[in-house]
Amino acid sequence: MQLFLSALPVVAVIVALFSGVRSLHAAMLGVVLAAIGMAVAFPLSGDAAMQAVRVWMPVLIEVLLIVGGGLLLSEVLRVAGAQKVLAQWVLKHTGNGVGAVLLVVHGVTPFAESLTGFGIGITIGIPLLVHCGLSARKVAVIGLLGLCAVPWGSMGPGTLIAATMAGLPLDALGVASAYVSVIPFVITGVVAAWLASDAGERTRAVAQGAVSGLVLTVAVAAANMTVGTAPAGALGALVMILLFLSRGMFGKRAADSEVTPSAKLGPLGARALCAYAVLLLGVLVAGFASKALQLPASLHMLASPGLWLFIAAAYFARGLPPAEVLQRSLRSWLQVAPVTGLFILLGVLMAVSGMAAEMARALAAGGVAYLFAAPFVGALGGFVTGSNTGANAMFAATQAEISRALAVPMLPFMAVHNVSAALLLMASPGKIEMACHLAPPEALKSRRWVQMTVLWTDLAAVTLMAILNVVLGVMFR
Repeated sequence: MQLFLSALPVVAVIVALFSGVRSLHAAMLGVVLAAIGMAVAFPLSGDAAMQAVRVWMPVLIEVLLIVGGGLLLSEVLRVAGAQKVLAQWVLKHTGNGVGAVLLVVHGVTPFAESLTGFGIGITIGIPLLVHCGLSARKVAVIGLLGLCAVPWGSMGPGTLIAATMAGLPLDALGVASAYVSVIPFVITGVVAAWLASDAGERTRAVAQGAVSGLVLTVAVAAANMTVGTAPAGALGALVMILLFLSRGMFGKRAADSEVTPSAKLGPLGARALCAYAVLLLGVLVAGFASKALQLPASLHMLASPGLWLFIAAAYFARGLPPAEVLQRSLRSWLQVAPVTGLFILLGVLMAVSGMAAEMARALAAGGVAYLFAAPFVGALGGFVTGSNTGANAMFAATQAEISRALAVPMLPFMAVHNVSAALLLMASPGKIEMACHLAPPEALKSRRWVQMTVLWTDLAAVTLMAILNVVLGVMFR
């Protein structure tokens, strides 16, 4: 009976989402069923409940602020036309071909996604790819492959949740996730290069894609080790952008005749770059100052991306953004925030009540075999929720308990889970629909091809991570 009640919330959410139920309603269903399970078989003491509130309320507030700030910054830049200006300027310095495509997949899209999150990266990457001479459906697929660094998306709230639920240091999980990400980074680079190249040039193109993925791995891992998890994805992607723009990787500057005369950075583009600099430097400097001065935990928000996203938006807008921008951002936040918050609440209820531990004991009965299945569980969460944050809120506590039950090292196990939970969101129905609408109209007729191409790419990466999980678990058990 206890096993049934502990599994019911997660199973019900998955079934509801696959049945077409709205994410908000599915999350509400999961929370209600978790509350019923707690009332019937998993009682929670008042002290334990208060402790959970003290631990998780700051995390919930920070995640919701990051969501709001990311949406506001993206909307401010979009309305002003800054995103389009930046895309045209980048294309001017790379031209068409594999180099330009890899710049988007391993540079532009991960950079934008790391700063804003929730799929915003493809709204910058796909308009750039449209000018690369590719078919509409290839534009949609390659644009989606750029969502390969989502563990650091929106400055890492999903990774923060996974680390907190597993009891791991955030930066340690970030570094381990960077090492594991070599698999999706290389695979997305190889597939993107294959799609962008002609038949006779694919061997060289595939090699370029693999090298690009390896360099991105080193850049993100180095950033994670030196400045912390929150800005690591953005800094790693920025390194890639600079390498490509300097013509140091696989590309040549486009001839002046090949680009539009308006493809200049100009005051608008420069201000947008300064807004991104305010965000990055704000997080970095505040983080270093917080550690150096040993500020109390109550002042942690001074170094939070949630604060600096709003400051960057205000900087770009030169004050309070226009009312219509605020209203549109608020409407988007009201669609995203409740779902995100409810999935976090579901994960917390299952963790503190013992429901996650009960599921873990049952799943761990499979022994070492579960090590292979674990990444697919995380990937399923990313697919059905379309969010690394949602997937970790659903499954991170359970996966951490399983790691303890199997007596395997927690850090690499959770790193594999974290990366897997982020990967399949690029194949989620919502992201596919967004990409097909951003690409030329012909892409809408190829939704299934787009989704299956991205899905098979993701499954190949998850399979390799499953094999890695088994190897690491057996070696260090």
